[in-house]
Amino acid sequence: MTRLRATLALGLVLAGVLGLLGATVRVPFVALGDGPTFDVLGTGQDGRTVVDISGPAPVYPTSGQLRMTTVAVTTQVTLFGAMAMWASGNEQVLPRESVYPPGRSSEQVDQENTRQFAQSETDAEAAALRYLGYPTAVQVGSVLDNSPSAGLLAPGDRIVAVNGRPVTTPQEVVDALAPTRPGQAVTVTVQRGPLGAPGPRTDVTVVAAARPDGDPRGFLGVTPTNIVDSPVDVRISLGDIGGPSAGLVFASAIVDKLTPGDITGGHVVAGTGTIDALGRVGDIGGIRFKMDAARHDGAEVFLVPAGNCAEAVAEAPEGLTLARVGTLGEGIAALEAVRAGRTPAPC
Repeated sequence: MTRLRATLALGLVLAGVLGLLGATVRVPFVALGDGPTFDVLGTGQDGRTVVDISGPAPVYPTSGQLRMTTVAVTTQVTLFGAMAMWASGNEQVLPRESVYPPGRSSEQVDQENTRQFAQSETDAEAAALRYLGYPTAVQVGSVLDNSPSAGLLAPGDRIVAVNGRPVTTPQEVVDALAPTRPGQAVTVTVQRGPLGAPGPRTDVTVVAAARPDGDPRGFLGVTPTNIVDSPVDVRISLGDIGGPSAGLVFASAIVDKLTPGDITGGHVVAGTGTIDALGRVGDIGGIRFKMDAARHDGAEVFLVPAGNCAEAVAEAPEGLTLARVGTLGEGIAALEAVRAGRTPAPC
């Protein structure tokens, strides 16, 4: 009897220890789930207008909602928590390195997400104003000290071509530099002066250096950015959000506010997708969770990047109409269809 009691006691102790470990010890996984959505035609949690436009150009009133969507990432996952999330099917449990690559801290990843979000705002503005007919270009945003371009190029120089290849967006500058190698002379054609009255074209020769990250491409030490010649000032304020996937929704909101009429027709529309300065929409991750959150928050239509359509069709919640979007123009056409009571181009 004494041995039996001892065995039972030991078993209870071990079970308690295992239970404590399972409930408190973190495992190297993260969980993805539904994140909050935000109406970019309205105000944020801080009370500020999300997409605020000022200047001499008319800004038109809007109604309805245009909601950007996010994915929630849970990083503090215990063994039992991971098992419960996996069993429920409401969240996706992934190895931590799939979100936070080895060698990069959470802070570094968060900083990169913040940078991408800021870039998405810039690209959304450029895409929207380009769509509305305003002239756009690419310029030198910054020049690193002691880099090959220091003293040769300056912030504000408008980049017209690289090695004779015309460029109108930052990505085209990057693509034009892709074949270059350290030690190679690169001809950067620039213009100086106001966008509406540019000066003469000037060829500047920059000898590429080796990149600090070991990439074989040549390094000039400049950061290209978009500029738009428009009479408006666009400010986007949405607090602590990261990543590039709000670009399509931001650009759509800018177009809505700068054109007569209500682009949503009073409906609740949500969406996601990256966008570049030319208005091309890119696919994103976590669309299942974004659609679920959008439907929960009242969305009737969801703007889906073309590259995500197959996944979206398989995962869409009941009652949510999916609209396939490959460009900003297609996104605006989808919204106009919703306003007119028509079904937008489907996935």
